[in-house]
Order: sequence, then C-alpha cells, then structure tokens
Amino acid sequence: MKDKDVEDLRLWFCMFLCWKRIRRAKVMENTQDYQDYRAEILGIVRSNASPGIMRNKLEDYHENDLADVFPDLSVAERRKLCRILNLDMLADIFEYIDEKQAAEYLDDMDVRKAAAILSRMETDAVVNVLRMIPKEKRALLLELMDDDARKDMAVIAAFDDEEIGSRMTTNYIEIRENLTVKQAMTELVSQAAKNDNISTIFMVTEDHTFYGAMDLKDLITARQDTRLEDLIVTSYPYVYGHELIDDCIEKLKDYSENSIPILNNDNKLLGVITSQSIVDLVDDEMGEDYAMFAGLTAEEDLKEPLKESMKKRLPWLLVLLALGTVVSSVVGVFEQVVSQLTIIMCFQSLILDMAGNVGTQSLAVTIRVLMDESLTGKQKVELVFKEMKIALSNGALLGIISFLILGLYIALFKGKTWAFAYAVSGCIGLSLMVAMVISGAVGTLIPLFFKKINVDPAVASGPLITTINDLVAVITYYGLCGILLIGVLHLAG
Repeated sequence: MKDKDVEDLRLWFCMFLCWKRIRRAKVMENTQDYQDYRAEILGIVRSNASPGIMRNKLEDYHENDLADVFPDLSVAERRKLCRILNLDMLADIFEYIDEKQAAEYLDDMDVRKAAAILSRMETDAVVNVLRMIPKEKRALLLELMDDDARKDMAVIAAFDDEEIGSRMTTNYIEIRENLTVKQAMTELVSQAAKNDNISTIFMVTEDHTFYGAMDLKDLITARQDTRLEDLIVTSYPYVYGHELIDDCIEKLKDYSENSIPILNNDNKLLGVITSQSIVDLVDDEMGEDYAMFAGLTAEEDLKEPLKESMKKRLPWLLVLLALGTVVSSVVGVFEQVVSQLTIIMCFQSLILDMAGNVGTQSLAVTIRVLMDESLTGKQKVELVFKEMKIALSNGALLGIISFLILGLYIALFKGKTWAFAYAVSGCIGLSLMVAMVISGAVGTLIPLFFKKINVDPAVASGPLITTINDLVAVITYYGLCGILLIGVLHLAG
C-alpha cells in the first residue's frame, strides 16, 4: 500500500470535514434571535433579488430556520422558494417540517419535483410523510422516485409503527471487515457522496452479517501498518428491527453513540437509528405520558381542529364520568350519616383533595422509577411500602394539624361544644391519614399492575387515579364518621 494514496484520501476527508465546519460556522455566525431570523428570511424571499443572489443569501441560514418560515409563506411564495433552492437543500428543509405540513407543501408542487425531493430525504422521514399523502398520489410518487430510495423505504415500511425498525434510516457507511486501510478509505470516499452520516463506520462480513463499528477518526489517522481489525469495535451496541420501541428505548438512551445499528432476525445490517431519532423517540414517549397524565388519549397542538381535540379528550372524560357517578352513588349510601351530622359535609373536599394529591404523587414517582429501572418482585414490594410509609408519615402530621385547627374552627365559628368540635376534627384527622395511606398504595399498585400485564403504566393517568382515590376517600371518611361519631360516640347535630 502506497503512503501517498492513503495520504491523498486523508487529505480529501480532512478538507471535507473542514468544509462542513466552515459552513456550520457561517450558518451560526449571525447570533440574532429566532424571530429576527424569520423576519430576515421572509424579507429575502419576498424581495426582488435575482434567484442567484437570493439562493446565496438563504444558504447562510440553517435548514431548520428555513423550514420555520414555510407556514408564513403563501402558495406562490413557497413555489418561488422551491424553484430557487436546489433539491438537496429542499430535502434537508423538508426533514425539519412536520409530516402533515410537508405532505401539504409537496402536494402544491409538481409531482416530479416532489418525488425528487423525497428521493433525497432520509428514508424514515419519507415513510412518515408518505403516510400523510392520499393513496393514489402516494403510489405515483413512489413510482417516480429513484430505485434506491424506493427499495430503502420498502424495508422501513415493512415494520410496524411500534417497532424500532420503523424509525431507522439507511443513511450510513457500511464497509467489509476484511479490507485493508487503503481499501476502507476508498470505499468510505465512494459512499460519503451519498451518505453523510460518516462519523461512525459499520463493518459487515461477506454475507452482510453485522460485525462491528469504528470511528471515522480512527480510520483517518490509521498508519500504513495498522490492521483494520484492530480498529473495529466488535462489542458495539445494536438492536433488532422488530423490537418494540418501548422495550429498547432505555437501552438506546444508555449509549452516547451517534448512531446504533438495526439488525434483522438473521443479524444482517438493515439500517441505523441516529441520536436525533433517539431524542425524538424519548420526546414522543414523554409527550404521550404527559397526555395520559392529563387525561388525553393523544397529544394536541395549538392548530388542531375542534373535532380532533374532542376525540382525544372525550374517551377519558366518559370513563371519569362513570367513575364520578359511582363516587356520588357511594355518598348516597351514607345519606343517614350525613343527615345526622351535616357538618361533616363541609370537610369532604378536604379529604378528597388530599387523597387525590397523594395518589398522583405516588403515581408520578412510580412511573419515573419504572421508566428508569427493571424492578424485581422484592423491589416492587419495597416501593409500595415506601410510598405507604411516606403517606402515613405525612398523613399523621397533617391529621394532627387538621385535628387542632378544625376543632378550633368548629368550636369558635360553628358554635359547637369543645367536646363535639374535637370529636369531629379528630375523626377528620384520622380519616385524612387513612385515606392518604390507601391513596399512596393505590397510586403505586395501579401502574405496577399495568406494567405487569404489559400495558403502558402512563395509562394510569392522574385523573383516573384521582377519581379512584375519591372513591376510597369517600368510603373511608363517611365510614369512619358513621362508626366513630354516630356508632361509638352517639353524636348528632
């Protein structure tokens, strides 16, 4: 192997990396805020400058900033912008646009140009966009796209939305493991023109079985006598395409790699999932969990139609209405207790609210623990008892405070005797403590149960837990009042 050949390849790659850094610096040199970027870009698009001047100015901005102005442009202005910019830049811009909006914008342009843009986009992004396009036009776009892009999309589209393979990309560098350093550099240069995810190079065997990976830096700096085998990390992390996203997302988060390979069941390399896709997955997961906590069936956005927002909220509200009816019915069971001690109605909301708050706190802690760890049976029991001990300690403290303050309030402001006042406040304090302990257990046990039956624990949303704890609190409060105040102390009034 000639040193000059290797050095030429290294020089080419160093120049390539320097160009990327210079372009990034040029993009970032303007430190004005986000709103100023929008105003500047809109000003350029709406100016009367020549296409060449306009393109040169727009190339100074990041693709994400250009994507942000698309909703502010008219159809004519978007068509003007799409005529000015080259296909590669348009493809980069469309990857930052929401899939639904991207589908609308592509529908406004010539179908051949739309197909050319899709052919240059990341394959996972293309699959998401095509799902938003009507079936007839989708078939036409697929027919007009180049063969390689169509083949890559077919691989990704074969996976279900819940599987990690649906989020992979075929934009990566793949090299045989038995090449020399010079041959590897040559192969890298030939693939880099089409695939720009070059920081990590993936190695495969002759039959395309995944073998390992290496850093670009290690290959560029390798000396003539270095064995390529010495540069390969054979213990590199990987996941299988048919693994569920929820099952492998924690494993992906544990690694700080730029991209992780996706394999089929025969250990053949299919694609990679990038760190940005992992961030998006975590963000989606957190968004879904937040929606569930809020009592929604899915996330909403600001521009969502009324009908769609109602569809996301109504199912949970119907469930909560049914549970609320049960709670109200239970209150009716204790009608005799309420009729003899009407004053206890004044403090019902106190018991219900505190029980709901404790249950929601325990739920949040349990969901967080389940997201980060795989618990053993012993650890699950310890978690339940820990939450109950915390609820007992807080409940005892708040119960004592309620006993002292509410007794004083009933005696001074309700005109009751001190004995009556503190008998009622004592029952309230005891009910508060018992309801909080039970609510802590419920808020922990429900998500653990859902996890056990392979249902997302986030389904145990805040409103659901709160409503269940309302039921617990009502039974506890009125039950204790009936037993202690009427049954034991024979109080009424």
